[in-house]
Amino acid sequence: MAKKKVPQKAKRRLLVFGPIAIFIIVYCAFTVVTTAADLYKLKNEEANLTNKLNTLKTDASDLKTEITKLQNKDYVARYARENYLYTKNGEYVIKTEEKTKKQKNQTKKDETYIIYACAAATILIILFIIIKHRKKKKSSK
Repeated sequence: MAKKKVPQKAKRRLLVFGPIAIFIIVYCAFTVVTTAADLYKLKNEEANLTNKLNTLKTDASDLKTEITKLQNKDYVARYARENYLYTKNGEYVIKTEEKTKKQKNQTKKDETYIIYACAAATILIILFIIIKHRKKKKSSK
């Protein structure tokens, strides 16, 4: 089959309009990708703000109930005894050490690291055994 000869005008047109078309296509693709990324970020931000709004609403309702409870003198007295170590006449305060949230989280992190270390050590031991076993098989052949 004979090759068709492309006219010189068509080559010039392709040389002039080809880069322009490529630039337009790349620009449109870039715009679509950046717009999609912005939309994704905005959806995540909306979800985070919605969660924050819900927590703030629950906090507000909790504070309103706390306000109504604090109008009761018996509740205030009990609250002060529990949280600020106030006592009635003849009462003694025995203070016990409670773990704070930070200490509890640190304990959980430490436990997690220990588990990961044990898992890594187990994997390394298994790999070591497999490699030794293969070396023995090769040497026995």
